Amino acid sequence: MPSKIRCAWCPNDKPDYIDYHDNEWGVPVHNDQKHFEMITLEGAQAGLSWYTILKRRENYRKAFKNFDPQKVASMTDSALESLLEDTGIIRNRLKIWSVRKNAIAFLAIQKEFGSFNSYVWRFVNGKTIVNSPKTLKDIPTRTVESDRLSKDLKKRGMSFVGSTIIYAYMQAIGMINDHMKGCFKAGK
Repeated sequence: MPSKIRCAWCPNDKPDYIDYHDNEWGVPVHNDQKHFEMITLEGAQAGLSWYTILKRRENYRKAFKNFDPQKVASMTDSALESLLEDTGIIRNRLKIWSVRKNAIAFLAIQKEFGSFNSYVWRFVNGKTIVNSPKTLKDIPTRTVESDRLSKDLKKRGMSFVGSTIIYAYMQAIGMINDHMKGCFKAGK
């Protein structure tokens, strides 16, 4: 039986990457805690490969209270400082401290819009944008939608939410489906 055809960026020799591609990437997310997880992980990825973060995901879950924004917003300076010694995550001071800052902004967005999910999906009119690119070069690194969302998140106090990071977040949570033509997930 032939194996499934996947996007060109998904290596066939990494089962955890395959699982992420097949079961998570591009699947619409409507759970606020999952939104907070993905926006945190995408911010951690800045300047690194996604696989670097994916391999550390469980460590991030432990370090950041299973991505419960209420608990993360309450983390003390000393708790954040201790994470600089945690070899299971990326030990970048700005990235670590941004998680608490983003949790506080996240909670304010939830309060204003009823949920972060309601807020974020407005940027694509509540529907996944399906692109079905032919090649990796056809996948943009940012769009008008990611520019708008990034600008609004920054205005609301978040960091590590530049347009390129936000485009990757939008792909990850299914606001944008960039599964490539030929991939078994394309257009779904």
